[in-house]
Amino acid sequence: MGFARTCSVTLVGVEGVVVEVQADLEPGVAAFTLVGLPDKSLTESRDRVRAAVVNSGGEWPQKKLTVGLSPASVPKAGSGFDLAVACAVLGAAERIDPRVLTDIVMIGELGLDGRVRPVRGILPAVLAAADAGFEQVVVPESAAAEAALVPGVSVLGVRSLRQLIAVLTDEPVPEEAPQEPERPDPLLAGLRDLGCGAATGMSGGPGRYDQGHDLADVVGQHSARTAVEVAAAGGHHLFLEGPPGAGKTMLAERMPSVLPPLDRQASLEVTAVHSVAGLLPPDRPLIDTAPYCAPHHSATMQALVGGGPGTARPGAVSLSHRGVLFLDETPEFSSKALDALRQPLEAGHVVIARSAGVVRFPARFLMVLAANPCPCGRFSRMDDRCECPPSAIRRYQARLSGPLLDRVDLRVEVDAVTRTELTAAGARGETTATVADRVRAARERAGARFDGTPWRLNSEIPGRELRSRWQAAPGAMDEAERSLERGVLTARGIDRVLRVAWTVADLAGHDRPDATDVALALQLRTGVPRGVPMAIGAAV
Repeated sequence: MGFARTCSVTLVGVEGVVVEVQADLEPGVAAFTLVGLPDKSLTESRDRVRAAVVNSGGEWPQKKLTVGLSPASVPKAGSGFDLAVACAVLGAAERIDPRVLTDIVMIGELGLDGRVRPVRGILPAVLAAADAGFEQVVVPESAAAEAALVPGVSVLGVRSLRQLIAVLTDEPVPEEAPQEPERPDPLLAGLRDLGCGAATGMSGGPGRYDQGHDLADVVGQHSARTAVEVAAAGGHHLFLEGPPGAGKTMLAERMPSVLPPLDRQASLEVTAVHSVAGLLPPDRPLIDTAPYCAPHHSATMQALVGGGPGTARPGAVSLSHRGVLFLDETPEFSSKALDALRQPLEAGHVVIARSAGVVRFPARFLMVLAANPCPCGRFSRMDDRCECPPSAIRRYQARLSGPLLDRVDLRVEVDAVTRTELTAAGARGETTATVADRVRAARERAGARFDGTPWRLNSEIPGRELRSRWQAAPGAMDEAERSLERGVLTARGIDRVLRVAWTVADLAGHDRPDATDVALALQLRTGVPRGVPMAIGAAV
């Protein structure tokens, strides 16, 4: 009887569980049994592993073979167990010393010819292995850079099973033919999640909308530009309402470039989500810029918050984690999908319950909503060209529920661009670099104030902490409190006004919000003019 064991990792959402892969050989009729709650793709590994071992020059044992995946109560999914299963079988057949395999975690899919293909979720899998105390990890060669992001783990990248066998048995490592640089690597085929490409707006890829885009390209829209700056500095959600062609999409597309670069922890979180979704660029193992996700208004609730048949996949709210989620033509989204955003907006994560278990995805994003004022888009206080009946306007605007809008801190009306603004020479606004510098400085002030606490942005502070530890100047909140008494603001709304006021104070360099900062926050929250200027940059 031969026995060997090694380890691999199964993913539950973006969290990994280390699985022990055990192989046992007994005399009897040749058979291959795989136990331990495997899914369909894992069950098919029996045929892939057998062909890979034979085509790699190994001998398949003609005995009764049982491969167990422990803990057996945890569902296992995916083809990333192939490498571990093959090595465990070869260890049980004494082709490899079983003692060498015990403390190694192996992740990778095997082709029939023995090549090792990458799988989704390499980074969270290696993070789970490191947390479990493992120091050696074997991954596909093309995913070695991603796995090397985890400190304290020795990463071995292999291109084929025969290479790994040679390394584990101290034999000469065979050379593999390199991939021709002008041809796509076939090992990467199928790694991306179908239906989440760049053309769908669901890729969440960083930097796609930043190249060649600058805030200076936006003509006019001083109030909206101020709102974008405040939203970026404090992580506040933003609602832009205005006619078609006013620049709502342009402002949203430039938001990621205004946000500061991600720190190390945030980069690992974002990279892990994109790795699980199969959207991590092969040449960019670590995402260090804010992602941007703009799903089409026909997206379902599962596409927005995650889920789907079989293994739950991250949705748009998770793909935009630590970045920007832009919902253009927001009233055209289904009300069920929009209302599903309420919980992640408050909690910063999404919990998806399935019969096989509960999956949790991170979802702390900056939401930007854009909408026309009416079905034809021409309704405004200054324009009488709208032909929509009042009932149609009310129905259109009522598609955005009150509880959802109550979670939006900033609401700005974007007016149509005039001919004078469009043709004026030398009237360009501030550049993205200028605004980004102020945003970075404001976030540094907030970070210094919240040092020693679990929060980093003004939008994250609970209301009770705001009212007890970080209060505004005496008398500054009087107007906001009167709005609460009149029913203009809810209890959640007045907390959000105070959060925005702190962000305005950070941008202006004030020690704490004064009456002017609170008035600007109220103006951004309610859309009612308060007699304060809407140009923070001019006051700095």
